[in-house]
Amino acid sequence: MLMECKMRLGIMCSGNGTNFENIIRTCTDHEVVLMIHNKEKCGAAKRSDKLGIPHCHISHKNEDQMVKLFEAWRVDLIVLAGYMRVLKDPSAFHCPIINVHPSLLPKYKGLNAVKQALDAQEVTTGCTVHYVTEDLDAGEIILQEEVSILPHDTVETLTKVIQQREYEILPRAIGMVG
Repeated sequence: MLMECKMRLGIMCSGNGTNFENIIRTCTDHEVVLMIHNKEKCGAAKRSDKLGIPHCHISHKNEDQMVKLFEAWRVDLIVLAGYMRVLKDPSAFHCPIINVHPSLLPKYKGLNAVKQALDAQEVTTGCTVHYVTEDLDAGEIILQEEVSILPHDTVETLTKVIQQREYEILPRAIGMVG
């Protein structure tokens, strides 16, 4: 009899936590065991309380503490779900780290990717799930999905469409890594 291995997921957030909650609700083959947030009073912390997931606030400057905590919780995969800081030393972590980014990498790395795509008058953009490496948004791509840019799109409207697509591809990418 073949048994699937249930991964223990560690999530890192900075903001509202919608991708975090989506992972909990859709990745039922795996277990979210810990969420670390770098902003003390972020929406992700409130969602974590509501969903009964242990969480803690750790400054982005304290990566050593993050590494130790993820090791102590025996995390198999770390998912950056709206974590708005660059990890200084991803290789210090004991397991793979993946990130969801709001562009079709390698285009528009870093901050303000949606605005960059609009400013460049692109007709499509999208989102990418990739492995985290020392180089910003440059790790191996796991999954990408395209989104059309409509003539009257703004940063806000396009961001919402891209976020909806992120909710679809991030759980699929987690399943592909597992």
